[in-house]
Amino acid sequence: MTGSQVPTSGGGERNDIDSVERLAEHFVEHDRTYLLSHSIGLPVVGSREVAARYFDTWEHHTADAWPRWLEGIEGFRSTLARLLGADATAICPQSNVSSGLTKLLDSVRHEFDTPTVLISENAFPSLGFVCERSGYRVRFVPETADVCDPEVWREHLRGVDVAIITHVHSNTGVCVPVPDIAPAGRDAGALLVVDVAQSVGVVPIDLVAWERSGVDAVVGSCVKWPSGGPGAGWLWVSEPLLPRCRPTDVGWFSHAAPFEFDIHDYRDAPDALRFWGGSPTVLPFLVAAHSLATIDSIGVGTIRAHNLALTDHLVEMLGERVTSPHDRARRSGTAIVRADVAEVDRLASHGIDVDHRANGIRVSPHVHTTRR
Repeated sequence: MTGSQVPTSGGGERNDIDSVERLAEHFVEHDRTYLLSHSIGLPVVGSREVAARYFDTWEHHTADAWPRWLEGIEGFRSTLARLLGADATAICPQSNVSSGLTKLLDSVRHEFDTPTVLISENAFPSLGFVCERSGYRVRFVPETADVCDPEVWREHLRGVDVAIITHVHSNTGVCVPVPDIAPAGRDAGALLVVDVAQSVGVVPIDLVAWERSGVDAVVGSCVKWPSGGPGAGWLWVSEPLLPRCRPTDVGWFSHAAPFEFDIHDYRDAPDALRFWGGSPTVLPFLVAAHSLATIDSIGVGTIRAHNLALTDHLVEMLGERVTSPHDRARRSGTAIVRADVAEVDRLASHGIDVDHRANGIRVSPHVHTTRR
């Protein structure tokens, strides 16, 4: 696997390189330098075997397929919960972030006379699209505002019912200090939802601390840094908020007893699965459970330290051409380098995979990336 070597010094260099190479062995062999974990994570070893077992169940154990598959999805919930420091019962599988946010906004809209939602103009467009169609009035924190400043949020939170914070902004590489911002939402009486699609798996997240600071719900997915592939999104809802949620997009798997089959007696599941809906997809969550277990075994702290070391190197080498935060406290896993879009093809010709957005090239080193 190719990449660039971690900064080291003295006699420890060989050990550091060996350590990185051992971590890289968790991921599939790749003959290029892969720096696109902000988009799609490189698969972890064993993902194909997980898919094969899914088809084995479908082909040879059809009569008890659902119990087997549901056990696997429970494994997804528990593994993700361990990664986040959360309770598994507070997590509901979703196909993607948009789905989770749509269901959440719909479930609490009944509480508000004139439902109003606040979101940053720098948020991922899907979230904006959901807000526009949600039945809420939408307000925006301007893209020029400092989303890391609690006072900016306080200024815009007046009269807001739901505020959505993007933990990591995909186009700027900014990592928002959620525990610093959350009290502003709580003080304003707004429900606070956090999108962690670009941070989970590379930036440590402690949902116990986040909930204590005022976070009510979190949406995320496994397609990026967790290397879980598309289709395995999720929604976490805090214990105080859950009883207030009345989902309308429901189905037999959001029922308190899915296999009861009484059309005259619908009861919400007592936990976050009330957001689940009809027959769920299965394979994405089995694959993602395997990848999450791998990420957990490596340790998000290890991934974060390695990523920071490599992005430190970029800052040292490129200086102000790195437009994303140089301050580690505000830095996400993605460095934004000022460059023309044509540089993407030029780097690709040298075996280096990156992509480009309005602010420049996005570079996201994982533990399978070395400095050489």
